Amino acid sequence: MEHHLYIKNMVCPRCIATVTEVLQQQGLAVQEVKLGEAVVTSDQEPDAAAISPALEAHGFELLQEKDEQLTDLIKTTLLEYQRHLEEEYQPITTSVYLAEKLGMSYQHLSKVFSQQTGTTIEKYLIRLKIERVKELISYGELTLSEIAFRLQYSSVQHLSNQFKKVTGISVTDYKKNPTIARTPLDNLS
Repeated sequence: MEHHLYIKNMVCPRCIATVTEVLQQQGLAVQEVKLGEAVVTSDQEPDAAAISPALEAHGFELLQEKDEQLTDLIKTTLLEYQRHLEEEYQPITTSVYLAEKLGMSYQHLSKVFSQQTGTTIEKYLIRLKIERVKELISYGELTLSEIAFRLQYSSVQHLSNQFKKVTGISVTDYKKNPTIARTPLDNLS
């Protein structure tokens, strides 16, 4: 029988490899692992009490409540949305993208997300974009204008204003002080 496990803090391809390994070490027959979800085959319901500590040892968390699962799925989908914006340059709104990908109304998704996180989807997406800006700045390969274009900001000024509002420092100050830490995506709130 197929079982779906929903896992928090999966943000990259390395996370998929690690979760696959952890689940296999727990004796589970892993069918598929993608960001935020694993599909395993077992005659019985997988033992959450055994799986949780193994996942937690690697910084992951097994989600068991439906609203927690949905919130984590929204976060993962927003990460995909950001990549979509960078790669496709197709003007699709956040609400349309989430509703299409998750098959639920944006109003419902927004309500659950806000209740679970204490912030809105829009504010979370802005924080996600600012972390991407920090990452791209740290590479030193793109100008601020190129970063603004890539992340679909209306202007460099808009990016700069949003950066300062979220981080409390200007882009210029951030560039001058490389010791300012980026926030891991799984710690964004």
